Amino acid sequence: MEREELSGEQEHAEALQMYTIERPVYNEAHLRSQLLHRKERTSITRQKLALWFQCSSQRAKAAVLSFLPILTWLPNYPVKEYLFNDVVSGLSTGVVQLPQGLAYAMLASVSPVYGLYSSFYPVLLYTFFGTSRHVSVGTFAVISLMIGSVAVREAPDSMFLTMSTNGSNETAILDVMARDARRLQVAVVLTTLVGLIQMVLGLLRFGFVAIYLTEPLVRGFTTAAAMHVVISQFKYLLGVKTMRFSGILSAVYSIKAILSDITSTNVAALILGLLCIVLLYGVKQLNERFKKKLPIPIPGELIVVIVSTGASYGLSLADKYKVDIVGEIPSGLRLPVVPAFSLLPNLVTDSFAIAIVGYSMGISLAKIFALKHNYSVDSNQELIALGLCNFISSFFQTFTVTCSMSRSLIQESTGGKTQIAGLLASLLVLLVIVAIGFVFQPLPQTALAAIIMVNLLGMFRQFRDIPALWRTSKIELAIWLVSFVASVLLGLDYGLLLAVAFALLTVIYRTQSPKNAVLGSVSGTGLYYDVEEYEEAMECEGIKIFQSNSSIYFANCELYVNTLKEKTGINPEHLQASRKVQKKEKEKANLNLTLKDKEQGVTHEVLSYNVEEEQKNGQLRDGNTESDTEDAVFLRSVGGVHSIILDWTPASFIDSVGAKAIKQVIKEFAAVDVRVVIAGCNRTLLSQLDELQFFSGIISFEMVFPTLHDAVLDCQHSVPALCPNMGPL
Repeated sequence: MEREELSGEQEHAEALQMYTIERPVYNEAHLRSQLLHRKERTSITRQKLALWFQCSSQRAKAAVLSFLPILTWLPNYPVKEYLFNDVVSGLSTGVVQLPQGLAYAMLASVSPVYGLYSSFYPVLLYTFFGTSRHVSVGTFAVISLMIGSVAVREAPDSMFLTMSTNGSNETAILDVMARDARRLQVAVVLTTLVGLIQMVLGLLRFGFVAIYLTEPLVRGFTTAAAMHVVISQFKYLLGVKTMRFSGILSAVYSIKAILSDITSTNVAALILGLLCIVLLYGVKQLNERFKKKLPIPIPGELIVVIVSTGASYGLSLADKYKVDIVGEIPSGLRLPVVPAFSLLPNLVTDSFAIAIVGYSMGISLAKIFALKHNYSVDSNQELIALGLCNFISSFFQTFTVTCSMSRSLIQESTGGKTQIAGLLASLLVLLVIVAIGFVFQPLPQTALAAIIMVNLLGMFRQFRDIPALWRTSKIELAIWLVSFVASVLLGLDYGLLLAVAFALLTVIYRTQSPKNAVLGSVSGTGLYYDVEEYEEAMECEGIKIFQSNSSIYFANCELYVNTLKEKTGINPEHLQASRKVQKKEKEKANLNLTLKDKEQGVTHEVLSYNVEEEQKNGQLRDGNTESDTEDAVFLRSVGGVHSIILDWTPASFIDSVGAKAIKQVIKEFAAVDVRVVIAGCNRTLLSQLDELQFFSGIISFEMVFPTLHDAVLDCQHSVPALCPNMGPL
């Protein structure tokens, strides 16, 4: 049995590749003088600028193709292979986009016809400027709600109340037309500013800004937004008349208002809404269950719109049962109108939040589909495209749009190949706007509320993130919960701001709470691991290897130094203080002894005592005198450590405060005869140290080593025969 095990180990060893190298121990001085030589940089700043501004036909062509991606794929569009799939996909997406445009206009606090405009112009423009082949641009619940919240804040009902005298009574009458016109102005101006911000960020190559919205933050935020949306739709589902709230605790105030007025529920509206919810939910379940067998998904939203519109018209629900309906939908397109830019100052903060959230939604979906179908999307061009869609469309009285997850999934699952599918979907909406918009005038608002609620069920599934994050990352769970709770209670604008701030604080927290370890060598390997975690890792006698998995800068340099002293068990300040106290006590004892001897008439030669001469590399000289015994107390606190190695392999940067702190601690350890060296420092970090003039005074390039093993061997060589378990380099 033992022979079989031995033979198995031998075979395993033979199968492993061997890593054998024999070279001198290098430090940074050797590397700079003998091994590494920097390349000469021939291009100076003026040449780089000239190259940057150089104009040629190739660069001009590349710029045009980058700005208009449609020119790269449309000339080579394979009609026979792609056209049928794009037509089917476009029609399928269009029949969903139509009712969602009508419904999400309610969230944006504007008339439903503007939801149709927002489902046409931006989609048409994205065909020319977008780089994703599968995302469906248009109205989106979260963005629509953010727009509506701002519109209600800037144009509340209280601004449009007029007093009417009827005999001896005065009643307040709400001017609905003036209020709706003002809210439309706010939504349009906000959309203009959002588009402008997105375009500028895209031109400045700021497509990376979405990375600051980490996935747990976005999922917690969108879940909170879904909560706001559902709460806002309860009054339409119940048919009660309550004002719309915005800002801090708006969700709480909305629920309170609905519950206080629940006795006035319109039973007909409630029954119709519940029937629409059941029908739409059943259709979605069928689509999910038989998605592989169905050629195209059953258009549940369109069915609900047609059935509820027919029921409303046939039963005269608006006249007989006072059910709120969509109302007038004007036919045809409107001429462009210049937005009311006087409203801009109050909307800057909101526009930034909406611009970043809208872009993050779009680019995340675009990257998912691009990865699945093996093509690439340009994040900066996507930002420009979305900005152009919002900016140009706002002159035609649209509100802010982004990519919709539900419609994008339909466009992709029904076989969509290119942006032609989105173009056809927009043309279907155009047909409704121009020709048959009047058909949807009897559409009950409770049916639109049902469409919105059922479409948001997928977002509430994100609550499943909580147990998963609890098992994997408590910090990401905290980000999710803070994003959700803050957005629900403080509103989407302040909630998003607080969530981003909290997410950034977690980064600081992680650098303030790094994993620190003292490393030991694994015999014969040249590898080093945490001695507290691995049995095979053994500390070298007289050498402490300290590793902290963070960079060193102003926020954590003090913590780094304190942890270094704690982990190595050596505090130079305490040792210096102990040395001074012991020296004073011994001088006092010697003085007392001299005086006593003089009193007795005995003369002795008082020997001077020098603590520093008695100590060398943490060792005691031979002798059993009382002074030697007292000196041992001091030297035992050093523990025989002669070298400390700072493993900077995990460090990516250092600032001036961090460099000064490290320089000071090296001097402090040198004062107690402990040598400090640095290992594993990358070349970028070394360049930063050069710029900070770190290598001056007692600190030289000889104290920096390219690898940890180089540093250990050098420290071992300086005090030989202290590390028996070390293997060759």
